[in-house]
Amino acid sequence: MWSRLVCGSPWRPSSTAPWSYGPRLKTFGCAWHEYVLHEDSAAAPPTVRIVHSGLACNIEEERYSERVYTIREGETLELTCLVTGHPRPQIRWTKTAGSASDRFQDSSVFNETLRIANIQRHQGGRYYCKAENGLGSPAIKSIRVDVYYLDDPIVTVHQSIGEAKEQFYYERTVFLRCVANSNPPVRYSWRRGQEVLLQGSDKGVEIYEPFFTQGETKILKLKNLRPQDYANYSCIASVRNVCSIPDKMVSFRLSNKTASPSIKLLVDDPIVVNPGEAITLVCVTTGGEPAPSLTWVRSAGVLPEKTVLNGGTLTIPAITSEDAGTYSCVANNNVGNPAKKSTNIIVRALKKGRFWITPDPYHKDDNIQIGREVKISCQVEAVPSEELTFSWFKNGRPLRSSERMVITQTDPDVSPGTTNLDIIDLKFTDFGTYTCVASLKGGGISDISIDVNISSSTVPPNLTVPQEKSPLVTREGDTIELQCQVTGKPKPIILWSRADKEVVMPDGAMQTESYDGILRIVNVSREMTGTYRCQTSQYNGFNVKPREALVQLIVQYPPAVEPTFLEIRQGQGRSITMSCRVLRAYPTRVLTYEWRLGSKLLRTGQFDVQDSTEYTVSSLSRDSYGIYNCNIINEAGAGRCSFLVTGKAYAPEFYYDTYNPLWQNRPRVYSYSLQWTQMNPDAVDRILAYRLGIRQAGQQRWWEQEITVNGNIQKGELITYNLTELIKPEAYEVRLTPITRFGEGDSTIRVIKYSAPVNPHLREFHCGFEDGNICLFTQDDTDNFDWTKQSTATRDTKYTPNTGPNADRTGSKEGFYMYIETSRPRLEGEKARLVSPVFSVAPKNPYGATNTAYCFSFYYHMYGQHIGSLNVYLRLKGQTTIENPLWSSSGNKGQHWNQARVNINPPTSFQLIFEGIRGPGIEGDIAIDDVSIVEGECMKSDQPANNLRSGAVGTLAHIRLIAVIILMSVLSHQR
Repeated sequence: MWSRLVCGSPWRPSSTAPWSYGPRLKTFGCAWHEYVLHEDSAAAPPTVRIVHSGLACNIEEERYSERVYTIREGETLELTCLVTGHPRPQIRWTKTAGSASDRFQDSSVFNETLRIANIQRHQGGRYYCKAENGLGSPAIKSIRVDVYYLDDPIVTVHQSIGEAKEQFYYERTVFLRCVANSNPPVRYSWRRGQEVLLQGSDKGVEIYEPFFTQGETKILKLKNLRPQDYANYSCIASVRNVCSIPDKMVSFRLSNKTASPSIKLLVDDPIVVNPGEAITLVCVTTGGEPAPSLTWVRSAGVLPEKTVLNGGTLTIPAITSEDAGTYSCVANNNVGNPAKKSTNIIVRALKKGRFWITPDPYHKDDNIQIGREVKISCQVEAVPSEELTFSWFKNGRPLRSSERMVITQTDPDVSPGTTNLDIIDLKFTDFGTYTCVASLKGGGISDISIDVNISSSTVPPNLTVPQEKSPLVTREGDTIELQCQVTGKPKPIILWSRADKEVVMPDGAMQTESYDGILRIVNVSREMTGTYRCQTSQYNGFNVKPREALVQLIVQYPPAVEPTFLEIRQGQGRSITMSCRVLRAYPTRVLTYEWRLGSKLLRTGQFDVQDSTEYTVSSLSRDSYGIYNCNIINEAGAGRCSFLVTGKAYAPEFYYDTYNPLWQNRPRVYSYSLQWTQMNPDAVDRILAYRLGIRQAGQQRWWEQEITVNGNIQKGELITYNLTELIKPEAYEVRLTPITRFGEGDSTIRVIKYSAPVNPHLREFHCGFEDGNICLFTQDDTDNFDWTKQSTATRDTKYTPNTGPNADRTGSKEGFYMYIETSRPRLEGEKARLVSPVFSVAPKNPYGATNTAYCFSFYYHMYGQHIGSLNVYLRLKGQTTIENPLWSSSGNKGQHWNQARVNINPPTSFQLIFEGIRGPGIEGDIAIDDVSIVEGECMKSDQPANNLRSGAVGTLAHIRLIAVIILMSVLSHQR
């Protein structure tokens, strides 16, 4: 590392921002700042850790197989990914559930915090946090979220009646089944009145779980029903108060009148109505105790939105064909099986009338000829089909079936809704207009009338394509009409389809109907190029072999090129080459290109066999920066490659993994060590300075300062600049912009927040007792008096002289420390105990411990003629009554701070306890400051002579805070 002198100009308000009061900031002068010069020094692959908001009912930390987070349904799930790595890793939350049906119905979340308000049971599952920054492999951590819930239990009653052979006895058995959905599995208990029923407590009662229910059902069996069995029964469902979920109870009154439901529908089945009518369905109960509840359901799905329900009465106003279907009334009182009665609603309808003419099937000729047979067919869609009737007319006069005019109605199973008129031995007098009229017997529906003309001009169809209509050439995006000319009388419906491949038509169907032979396509695309088939249908024409014709469509489109846009950053005096390549185009026989800078034409040319063109600028100057466009042109238009050539510097990348970036030396302000690296520093001209902007969160006004840079910035060089005089506990938005001789480069922005000095990486712990919660240390309730937080500047003016520190460990009068006050009424031997938060450790693998140790260190001050003792203990998880001596010192150590360092190797979660013991007099104040736990052994030269090794065995893998409030603190102060 080496140092360079960085001089910053005074802070000034941004000229572009409206006037407002900014943060209180001092004028920055010159300061020494350290710079790291080795290549990629700050670059680091990602690491990731998942922490939670503390709303969990239970967290099983780092089991060998998985980490489980339990939360109550309806609460807010909040998981945060704590990441390290430079450049700043991209974070992505994803989820997989226990079943394939619940995988990723929501899109992935691309931020640090995953928050799900009012979480539901189906949202449980495994959540993954993935962090990647292009260095090494992505870091992935997962946590399984288990959502706990308990639904209201439901009791259903069933009974069985059996008779013994030869009528020796009569038995009636009743089963009370209790069911409740829950997670974790529910436990049931039964009561009869106030009496708790247990298996074996009553010979007439049996309690069991059906094998097939897997625990979610409990059955109370009342054998050979007795008079005392008629009572009030209660089923209590419990999940043992996990997640503070209370027990839930349901009661059922069993009497000699208890019976399953029965109902009656006061309507016909089926019900046939006309569209627009109102229909009312009435359902009444005819039995059941307790009184059944009535509900209406529809077999085809939900009830229509306009449905009006009033108890057992269902009304549908202005019914339509879409409302038709089967409607069922269901009665339920949880006794026996629900009762169900259904009726079918049929809505009359007539639609889609068509006809076709069939020539004599015994002759190969498709034409109608005198002396031969001809058949006219009519078809409609009718509901109900049994009400459909047809009437035939000739020239407006009714026509009846005869030997030569045979009227038939096709079997509904073969061709529903079809009638035929067979004319035997066609005569000239048979020419005329034949009309078939379709109607429904019930009335109320308009008839459908179909006219068919039979004459000497009635001839089968023929299809042709106009010469100029195939092949048809058009341009992408145009509207085009494909045409088939149809002749004959009557003219049938024309069906269009793709002839070259099995794909859908532009409207999404495999075939498109046309009544005039024209297929109109709007906004033609290149995928529509191909051959189209037009063919006659039997409908509204002759029932003969289809006629067909083919139309070829050619869609021209301008060249598709790459790159469509590319930014090129390069410094002045250097060369650049731009290349534009053709991917596809039609037609391809004539392709020209032109290069332009703005509106200035640079070069033109024509493609031969190559598919790309290049343009080179040998030496960039200020005039050569700008937007270069390469237009490649054919008959259909032009494709464009655009190149933005600029000398702007790339954005800097903030370094988020600074060890202890925040420090504080006065109660009301704090300082922040801002660090960053420069992205691609050699891509453009040398960076001359950085413009640093800062504003208080929520404010509009930026305060700006320029930071001069001397010399070249290396790739990966970590740059540091200290921000001071920041007001506690405000957060600030910081903007950093590099400046070259080209001008300003790209800016980057981050937010810095004030937080208590709890290490964000959760791999070390550092505490200077500066924050209000004293790093989550707590006073022991079993001691005689408390430790006190104090600074020299705020201590009582009547303090005891000749004892205690006159500054904190750093020498600051404003800095805080913890001490024991030994003045009266304290007595010799009394103890004050300060307990650390819980630190949790987990092995890296299940087969053995690691070789990692941790260095525990702190500063202590023991000055005065009456100094007692200072002891430090280690308390392991599960051993609350056992404390392992870790360090101890007694007596006067002089008016200065001393440091103690101890290697600790606890195998499980632990706490540290500082115990101060009052000496024989009032000049015995003891103080501690700057407590830390750092991964790795303490340096040998720094080990104190009186170091007591912990009685614990094993080693640590890593340390992290698990107290809920610590995790909340990390979440709120991390970024």
